[in-house]
Amino acid sequence: MTDRDTAVPILMYHAVSTAPNDATRDLSVTPEAFAEQMALIDHLGFAPVDTAGLAASWRSGRPLPARPVLVTFDDGYEGVHRHALPVLAEHGFVASLFVTTGWIKGPYESGDALDTMLDWDQVRELAGHGVEIGGHSHTHPQLDTLGEDRLRFELRRCRQIVGDELGTRPVSFAFPYGYSSGRVRLAVREAGFAQALSVGNALARRRQGPYALRRVTVRRSTEAAEFERLIEGRAIARTFARDRALTKGYAMVRRARQVRKAIRSRV
Repeated sequence: MTDRDTAVPILMYHAVSTAPNDATRDLSVTPEAFAEQMALIDHLGFAPVDTAGLAASWRSGRPLPARPVLVTFDDGYEGVHRHALPVLAEHGFVASLFVTTGWIKGPYESGDALDTMLDWDQVRELAGHGVEIGGHSHTHPQLDTLGEDRLRFELRRCRQIVGDELGTRPVSFAFPYGYSSGRVRLAVREAGFAQALSVGNALARRRQGPYALRRVTVRRSTEAAEFERLIEGRAIARTFARDRALTKGYAMVRRARQVRKAIRSRV
């Protein structure tokens, strides 16, 4: 199998917390679980790469490590700095963090964050320790429901703020809620992002294209045996069968809402 055929597990984390609130509990992991998961990745000989590195390898044909894996975090919760960074540093791992710029503490804060967030000094420290900082929109909306002006604002404002705070524009993006469309993916590209991650709960493959790379969800309920299956790429369809059924059902509801909205706008 060539590197271009390689299926790569991209792990999607959110909060790393001892006491998450109700809004983030299901998509959080304990610090102890995160440490055990990173130790397992190391023990099994996986080699973490960041999102930009994976996409660049697939574009150029440059070889990937023998067992590539991506560790990614969405939103920008404070526990990524407090709990995850020391573990990543201990193992010498890189990672990718996708920040919702309106949720990060500081001058651009919107006040709608779900839990305790990072501040920009912490984001800079993460970047300085090998964590790629990517975009996750400005206010975390469902991007595929937005009009053109608001969509462009969410993407460009996010990229501008990260660039202003870190001194370099981000090149990777993760879709809030995993929702996108052809129109949204084009807008992400036009905003200056070179690649983007969805969810999908499947392994990432080059043929998915640089703006629809899939990830697998790591939750508070993910036990050690299940986590090992995820990174090994085993039984993923069975593990996430319920998630996929719910996603398909909700997709139908969302499409119906969008159709009704479009009809009302014409009246």
